[in-house]
Amino acid sequence: MIEFIDEFFNYITAVGPTKLLRIFWFFVFFEFARFFIFELAVLLVWKIREPQRKERYDNARRRLFIERPLVSIIVPGKNEGKHIYKLANSLKEQSYTNFELIVIDDGSDDDTERICKSLQKNGFIDLFLRNDVRGGKASAANLGYRFSKGKIIVHLDADCSYDSDAIEKIIVPFYLDEDIGAVGGNILVRNYKESLCATLQAIEYSDTISAGRITSSYLGIYRLVSGAFGAFTKDALDRVGGWDIGPGLDGDITVKLRKLGYKIVFEPDAVCQTNVPNTFKKLVKQRLRWDKSIVRFRVRKHRDVFYPNATFRFSNFISSLENITYNILLNIKWWIYMIDMAVNYTSLLGFIFPFNILLYTTNNFLKFLVFSLFRKRKNASIVYFIPYLPCMVFYFGFYLRFVRSVAYVQEFFFKKSYDDSWNPSKSSSHAKKLGI
Repeated sequence: MIEFIDEFFNYITAVGPTKLLRIFWFFVFFEFARFFIFELAVLLVWKIREPQRKERYDNARRRLFIERPLVSIIVPGKNEGKHIYKLANSLKEQSYTNFELIVIDDGSDDDTERICKSLQKNGFIDLFLRNDVRGGKASAANLGYRFSKGKIIVHLDADCSYDSDAIEKIIVPFYLDEDIGAVGGNILVRNYKESLCATLQAIEYSDTISAGRITSSYLGIYRLVSGAFGAFTKDALDRVGGWDIGPGLDGDITVKLRKLGYKIVFEPDAVCQTNVPNTFKKLVKQRLRWDKSIVRFRVRKHRDVFYPNATFRFSNFISSLENITYNILLNIKWWIYMIDMAVNYTSLLGFIFPFNILLYTTNNFLKFLVFSLFRKRKNASIVYFIPYLPCMVFYFGFYLRFVRSVAYVQEFFFKKSYDDSWNPSKSSSHAKKLGI
């Protein structure tokens, strides 16, 4: 082993920087430069300007509590009755109290209807609505939205938990800028100790998702308001007509709002904790759904953001281009890189792949430790996650890439998102006919 390491580093020293760049071009240009250097630069500027934001934020918060608008919290879902009491009870502890809680049952076949009617009778929820026949999450969300009375609509998932100031934090940004149409909350992983799969996702959510969304929001290209915790103005939802059928309805409605000229922002201090898939088999199912939706909505449904028409906006063009480039095209480039190395550097593969693993592992440590300086709210000590960081190179570099590749092939060539059991088949068939 020692001889191998010595020979390895002697080779690296001998070939020089130009040859090294040729061999490790994928990491240098697409991983390190984009996901560490660029994001770090943006985060530093964001942090430096924090005092300016705080003054504006305090003024916005003051205006919010002077007006105290009614907020409608809608919670759509199927078979979520077991979570509703805990959610409703926890919402009573929110720092912002002028809200109505609307729970929508999307054709549950358990005790959800009985539980929710009892909770409504006892004042834990304000309105219970039910689709007798399951229509899908978009159908349930739209039903709640139609019956809502609030100036702001907050969409929650029943099985999540929220910080006591989460509702306040997610609606303050609407008083920062009247052009803001939606605000995304910060999602952390609650069950991070449950399994290796959950722990790796917790690291992913902290670095790739939270830090990435701060960066994209600051640059004005934030592209996805999570259904687990997102807020919308009633006027904005009226203009887009609510949610279209998913999967991928979160990203879809975000793009629809952006196309109408609304600003979409991320609020890192509005914290929601969710349970993520605790096995890699369950995670595959989730990520296939997520990744297929990128093709379905970004590449097909909303391809008009690339057209130079009267409604063209450069920020929307960049938002979608960045999303497609660093998800779909970058994934293709990774396969090109693998083929390039196999064909042109066959004799050096024994050096190249170990060094790639070393580079990615070092990068993962750097990202996690440095980006942690920008996170106010953490769901665990940094020390807890450090032993798991070496696994991230296999999680990000191989497992998720392979899942994405499968999803893209399924959606590009077979439109498999319309066959996903996440929606009723009749709803998906109708959406396929309409091309949505």
